[in-house]
Amino acid sequence: MANSRMDDFCGSEFWNLNVSWYTEDPDLTKCFEKTVLIWTPCLFLWLFSCLEVFYIVDSKYRDIPWNILNVSKLFVNGVLLVLTISDLGYAIKGTVDENVVVYNVDIYSPVIKLLTFSLAAVLLFYNRKHGQRTSGLQFLFWFLCALCGAAQFRTEIRESNTTDYYFISYIIYYVCVLLMFFLNWFADQAPRQSFYPKLEKPCPEESGGFLSRLMFSWFDRLAWLGFRKPLETTDLWDMKAEDSAKIVTAQFEKHWQHTKSKYEKSNASYKSDSARVDFVSGSKKKKSASILPALIKSFGPTFLFGAMLKLMQDILAFVSPQILKLLISFVENKEYSWRGFLYAGLLFGTAIVQTLILSQYFNRMFIVGMRIRTALVAAIYKKALRMSNSARKASTVGEIVNLMSVDAQKFVELTAYLNMIWSAPFQIILALYFLWQVLGPSVLAGLAVMIILIPVNGFIANRVKDLQIKQMKNKDERVKLMNEILSGIKVLKLYAWEPSFEAQVLKIRTKEMKVLKQAAYLNAGTSFIWSCAPFLVSLVSFATFVMVDEDNVLDASTAFVSLSLFNILRFPLSMLPMMISNMVQAGVSVKRINKFMNCEELDPESVSHDAGESDPLVIENGDFDWGEGPTLKNINLRLKKKSLTAVVGTVGSGKSSLISAFLGEMDKTSGRVNTVGSVAYVSQQAWIQNATLQDNVLFGKPLNKKLYDNIIEACALKADFDMLPAGDQTEIGEKGINLSGGQKQRISLARAVYANSDIYFLDDPLSAVDSHVGKHIFEKVLGPHGLLKHKTRVLVTHGITYLPQTDKIVVLMQGEVSEVGTYQELLDKKGAFAEFLIQHVNEAVEAEDDDGLDELQNQLGSIPVPEEISRKIQRARSHVSESISETGSEKTNGSLQRQKSSDSGGVRHRSSSSVEVQDAKKLVGEKLIEVEKAETGSVKWSVYKHYLMSIGLGLTVITLLLNMVFQGFSIGSNMWLSKWSTDEDMMLNGTGTINKDKRDLYLGVYGALGIGQGVSVLIASITHALGCIYATKYLHETLLNYVMRWPMAIFDTTPVGRVLNRFSTDVNVMDNVMPMLLSSLIKQFYAVIATLFVISYTTPKFAAVIVPIGIIYYFIQRFYVATSRQLKRLESVSRSPIYSHFGESVTGAVAIRAFGEEARFISESEAKVDFNQICYHPSIIANRWLAVRLEMVGNLIILFAALFVVLGRDEEQSAGLVGLSISYALQVTQTLNWLVRMTSDVETNIVAVERIKEYGETAQEAPWEIENKTPSSLWPETGSVEFKDYSVRYREGLDLVLKRVNFSVRGGEKVGIVGRTGAGKSSLTLSLFRIIEAAEGEIAIDGINISQLGLHALRSRLTIIPQDAVLFSGTLRMNLDPFDRHTDQEVWTALDQAHLKNFVKGLSAGLNHEVSEGGENLSVGQRQLICLSRALLRKTKVLVLDEATAAVDLETDDLIQRTIRTEFKDCTVLTIAHRLNTIMDSDRVIVLDKGTIVEFDSPPRLLQNRGSIFYSMCRDAGLA
Repeated sequence: MANSRMDDFCGSEFWNLNVSWYTEDPDLTKCFEKTVLIWTPCLFLWLFSCLEVFYIVDSKYRDIPWNILNVSKLFVNGVLLVLTISDLGYAIKGTVDENVVVYNVDIYSPVIKLLTFSLAAVLLFYNRKHGQRTSGLQFLFWFLCALCGAAQFRTEIRESNTTDYYFISYIIYYVCVLLMFFLNWFADQAPRQSFYPKLEKPCPEESGGFLSRLMFSWFDRLAWLGFRKPLETTDLWDMKAEDSAKIVTAQFEKHWQHTKSKYEKSNASYKSDSARVDFVSGSKKKKSASILPALIKSFGPTFLFGAMLKLMQDILAFVSPQILKLLISFVENKEYSWRGFLYAGLLFGTAIVQTLILSQYFNRMFIVGMRIRTALVAAIYKKALRMSNSARKASTVGEIVNLMSVDAQKFVELTAYLNMIWSAPFQIILALYFLWQVLGPSVLAGLAVMIILIPVNGFIANRVKDLQIKQMKNKDERVKLMNEILSGIKVLKLYAWEPSFEAQVLKIRTKEMKVLKQAAYLNAGTSFIWSCAPFLVSLVSFATFVMVDEDNVLDASTAFVSLSLFNILRFPLSMLPMMISNMVQAGVSVKRINKFMNCEELDPESVSHDAGESDPLVIENGDFDWGEGPTLKNINLRLKKKSLTAVVGTVGSGKSSLISAFLGEMDKTSGRVNTVGSVAYVSQQAWIQNATLQDNVLFGKPLNKKLYDNIIEACALKADFDMLPAGDQTEIGEKGINLSGGQKQRISLARAVYANSDIYFLDDPLSAVDSHVGKHIFEKVLGPHGLLKHKTRVLVTHGITYLPQTDKIVVLMQGEVSEVGTYQELLDKKGAFAEFLIQHVNEAVEAEDDDGLDELQNQLGSIPVPEEISRKIQRARSHVSESISETGSEKTNGSLQRQKSSDSGGVRHRSSSSVEVQDAKKLVGEKLIEVEKAETGSVKWSVYKHYLMSIGLGLTVITLLLNMVFQGFSIGSNMWLSKWSTDEDMMLNGTGTINKDKRDLYLGVYGALGIGQGVSVLIASITHALGCIYATKYLHETLLNYVMRWPMAIFDTTPVGRVLNRFSTDVNVMDNVMPMLLSSLIKQFYAVIATLFVISYTTPKFAAVIVPIGIIYYFIQRFYVATSRQLKRLESVSRSPIYSHFGESVTGAVAIRAFGEEARFISESEAKVDFNQICYHPSIIANRWLAVRLEMVGNLIILFAALFVVLGRDEEQSAGLVGLSISYALQVTQTLNWLVRMTSDVETNIVAVERIKEYGETAQEAPWEIENKTPSSLWPETGSVEFKDYSVRYREGLDLVLKRVNFSVRGGEKVGIVGRTGAGKSSLTLSLFRIIEAAEGEIAIDGINISQLGLHALRSRLTIIPQDAVLFSGTLRMNLDPFDRHTDQEVWTALDQAHLKNFVKGLSAGLNHEVSEGGENLSVGQRQLICLSRALLRKTKVLVLDEATAAVDLETDDLIQRTIRTEFKDCTVLTIAHRLNTIMDSDRVIVLDKGTIVEFDSPPRLLQNRGSIFYSMCRDAGLA
């Protein structure tokens, strides 16, 4: 009916099968050509123009200039419009002419074309106006026009009537269509306006046409460049604006805030304390906001578009088996040969469309994943800057970094497979539908097998999930411990504690190995199920099919169409369990991120900024805590503008907490805090960034040279800068590793002064500097005439020297303000403050003689004080005066010298000649932290060999052989099926009944071959997994072993983050990624070989094509691997800075908040993320570029396999072999793709082995123990120390820091070591512990040359109380005695002697009190006393004190000094003097200058000689 209506519409036949199908020379009817083939492209354009309109409206660009391309497009479009109008006119004219018959089609088709071409022209114009450089819709429309028009073009040419109007018109029309199609290959010029900032190197995709984008050919240039030379970051293009952190984060932040506010409203009834309980215990069900809704709203639309593409691809996957069915029937029934070519072409065409769609899908998904990671990293960073202190304690820096590095990364991997949740069931349903058509109800038997396997897979996935959580926990624990070990490595070396901590790491690692082994067995089970499942399904289905009904014969078509459908089914079935486990992992990650994102934040309202207040700093009735019970109680303070207020009190009285309360860092339980004006803050432990010295001082402010120089001078930094290799352009290591404590403090102070704020909070900045420097800084910066005289200053101090010059003193006792007043008022009161002073004065006076009191009296100025107190105060002030030796600032020298490259001739000392200093200044931007090395070129074979040897030769060979056996069974079963399906003798002759014996034989053998497959896979999986576990265990142990034995110089030049990266990311790759990749690689390799073998066996001609296809394949693969590998390396190197910067920001969060610099740090973090994405984006594209090209190679294999089948039709081919050949060919695309992907992934991930191996080949310190050289257990018995002609340098090629030093110390003697900055004091102690090794000469202790001993034999017999009190997280007892060598009684005695017994007894857990990371939950003074307890426990004959009194108030200082005098009276004590008075009672004093000993005698003798350096130092300190 419809046909006859169409016949009338056209005036000719619409469809005729005899013309189009049942003929040697097929053709289409004219009516079909004029209607369907013209209307289809037009309908397509109208249907999808709404999408185009959306892109136009949504475009962030405007105004592409007119140019030859868009003008040509408009012109040709115009020609087509004119031509169509002409056609219409001709037809209308025909209606008037009675001799001419005009049918409706001649009117309707031109009208439809006219409207459609007009729409195309309008879209073209608006695309130009709105900056759309290429249009996919237009490209596809003109492509369809050209494709559909080809049939009519053929007809016109065949019936060519050169005088006919329609002939001429159509030829012109078709040429114009082809021209338009060609013009749409190219992209337009760049638009003139954009909402985004202009990029220096825009992404070449912008200038790529639609075809170029489809094929990713715009990436060709980079692939070629990467092939020619190793890529560098300068070769890469900038991030597209819409992918940049700024844009993506803003989008996510908007939705996240919205989600959060919704939850906050629903939780409004909760008090903050219950929220805290919930965060820790989870006992109360408080709803917490999830990041998922925000992610969906931000990135959902792109994701949905990807899902549409996936749907199209899934449907196309089922077209191929249908074509295969036609192809088999073509061979069996000897059909027209053109149909064979048509089927081959259709197979090829379907495969190509699938390839293009799939690559676009993956590209979209990975970009969504990348954006999600960007958003999460930024959100986590911002959150970390706002966390409250109680929340901060709940997670360590390492754990938060893990959220960024591991959990956010999970999303990138997941997005590509997320659509499998709906896609896998969809594919399964479609497959079953088509299978039903082939096998009928028998397919239900196969389905039953699948359904039975689902719970088995579910059970395994669940177990894997539990193991995953355990594994993450263990990994966190191990990385956290490693972080602490690396941060405190110097202390571990000095104490010879490495074995204890190494054992702790290995203990956690053993737990990890156990979990990995369990996971390996489970995965082997999964592999077994996966490889058996498709086979079992086909076996059960075929068996049921032939058993159910005797008429059912398994012929080639049934067998191989079913088989290709089963192959399609294999992918979603195998993906489902993996998908489930991935979802579970992502679920764990989401939970972890949610927990973090919902943790408590600092309350911005806790400090108000009411400008109406007359006083800039006010606290009224304030109670504050750190989340563990009250710390400050009932605080009432008002501090006047431009005043200097000192805060004093004993250790732990709450001085630092008071500043934190003003900064809003503490939890305010009641009261009011108000600050007016900008704030600068100097913390007690200086926070230094890994940047140049100048950047540390400027802290984001523009450079004002005059002001900067003034401040450097005032903060006494000029001399230090002159001494450094590149002046203030010298780069400072992580945590200021190459600066002394004093320099760090002064830089921290200079940063605050440069900030030019209204209010200054100074938390004991003068504790770590020498007395003369302290005096200079107080006068020039803090005091009444200093740079800050017009600012409001709050100074926490232990030094009494400066108190008379303050405007007000606040005395704190046990968290309460006990007194407030001026110096004089408090003295007159005779209250707590006066007692506090007198107590110190008494102790000081008892300890020392009365020299130099007059000098101090002058310092006191005109303040009248009682004579007795005056005398004692003067004495106390001398006590505080610190030696000119600046706290280990010589260490600066040392460390920096270590970093100095040998060719630039060493560091210039301050004392060097001026010419040398100028030379040094020419060195600009001295880099201390070497840039992380990114290997280039292909991974060396030695790395693979190293890995394979770690696995073990036997296991490797067995795994390879078993995989080969598996493929053998697989091919065997399919060949057998082919033989079975084409066996002519299945029927008993003439009777038409089936030969059951034969049938059962076929079934039995088919089943046996399947069992063979399963068993071989099971054993192969187990051997492979165990091999990889042995390898990762061995490699981690080697890495740990080597890193623990590095000399200190390497630690100083390598950021902790970089070493940690080896222990977290690289070890993770070895644990989880490499085993999977290797196993896939082996399987895919054998699968490709099998495919080529089968096709060549069935159609021998195919062998001729293998070589050229192999060559193309090889080239594509080489191009890709070279580029991809280097991109991966660049990406992993650019990832470390994100985490380093993050770790640094978390550590310095208080300072960043105090200075109000959050915004700058956030944008710095975003810039680092962007830079990482710049390296990551090309590697996604490289993957797609490869996929498209490789799949095209695979599609060629399909084409040739099909063509040879068609061409060889006359050679009596068996239909079974044809089915076998094509069903293998259909799989090859995916297998080839995976093979290269795996080859490349193995090569990029083996870089982890390369990096671990590289660390295993670094220099090592001397052996820890040397057999036959271990001294007796009592050594050293007397403790005599002798330096003989001893010289030392920090590194080859640098100047000596100690030059031919000779001296001897008798056993039990107390010797002070003093010297100006850079004299070599610290080098002396480092030499004693062999942290640096002798250049010449020797050191003997009790007559034994220490260079002949093992390092641990030496270090464990010496004791040091180091300058920085480093504690490790763990129990207090572990911090005192990690080897458990002492009894509890001995530990308590040591604590008692260190005056800590009462404090520890007061703790609920006593000795098992958990110390937090870095000892954060103890005050600095308490940490120092714990170091003293360590020394008391070891009680060796030689004790070294390195500046141990820097951060301690006078009371604690006295405790330490007294304990050392009594407890170590029989020991040799070497003290690096920090405060000269501490060594005045030494037996002798060594004075060092420029690395040589200039004076060595008893203090009284040296003081008698007025010309001695020691005398001048004492005079400066007011002690002479």
